[in-house]
Amino acid sequence: MLDRILKTTLVVYDQPETCPYLPNRMASMPLRFPLQSLRGQLTDDLLAAGFRRSGKLVYQTQCEGCRACVPLRIAVEDFSPNRSQKRALKRGNSSLTIHTGPAIVDDQRVHLFNQHRNLRGLNHQGTEVDAEEYKLFLVDSCVTSFEINYYVDQKLIGVAICDRGVNAMSAVYTYYDPDYNHLSPGTYSILKQIEYCQQNDLKFLYLGFYVSSSPHMNYKKNFRPHQRRIDGAWENLA
Repeated sequence: MLDRILKTTLVVYDQPETCPYLPNRMASMPLRFPLQSLRGQLTDDLLAAGFRRSGKLVYQTQCEGCRACVPLRIAVEDFSPNRSQKRALKRGNSSLTIHTGPAIVDDQRVHLFNQHRNLRGLNHQGTEVDAEEYKLFLVDSCVTSFEINYYVDQKLIGVAICDRGVNAMSAVYTYYDPDYNHLSPGTYSILKQIEYCQQNDLKFLYLGFYVSSSPHMNYKKNFRPHQRRIDGAWENLA
C-alpha cells in the first residue's frame, strides 16, 4: 500500500520546520503532490497508511528521533459514546442545525477560522489567515472533500472539513466560535461525523494525529474504543 502511494505522489517540499504540536522541537513532514487522482480507494489507502491532507498535498510525519504523532481512527461500528458525549450530543441536537455541502471560502468562514485559532491559542505564527490561505489549506483538495456546517438559529458557529473515501472518512479540521463552548461543538462535531459514517456505511473515521503530551490533542483519546497506528500497524485500544 505504501509503495503504491509513494509511486503516485512526488515530494515537493522537505525542510525541517517548527513542530506545530510540541514546543522546542523541529518537525519533518514532507509534502507530496499527487501525480494522479487520489479519490476513492486511494483515499482509504492514504488514510490507512497514516497520511493527512493539506490542500492539494498529502503528508505524514517523519521526524528523526520522535514518534509522538500517532494516527488515530475510530471503527464506527464499535464506538460507544460515554456519558459526557451523550450529553453533548443531546445538547447539540436541541440547539444546533446542521447543513452539509461543498467546502467553500468566504469572509464569514475566514473570520470564524481566525477567531477559533486566536481564542484557543492555536495561532502559533501570530498572523491571521486570509481568504487565499484558507482556500489553499482547506478548500483546494486532491480527494473528495465537503464541509459540515453548524448553526445556532441563522448564525454559522462551526465548520467541519471532511474527506471521504470508499470505506472511510477523515476529520480534516474543525473550527468554531469559542463563545459557544457550552455546547461542546468540537465533541459534537466528531459525534455527528461518526453518525454520518454509520449512516453511509463507512467503516472508519480518522481523527488525525494523537499527541499525548499536547493539550490540544488530548480530546481524541476520549472517543473509545479506537485504534492507533503504532510501528506501521493499527492496534485496538478499549
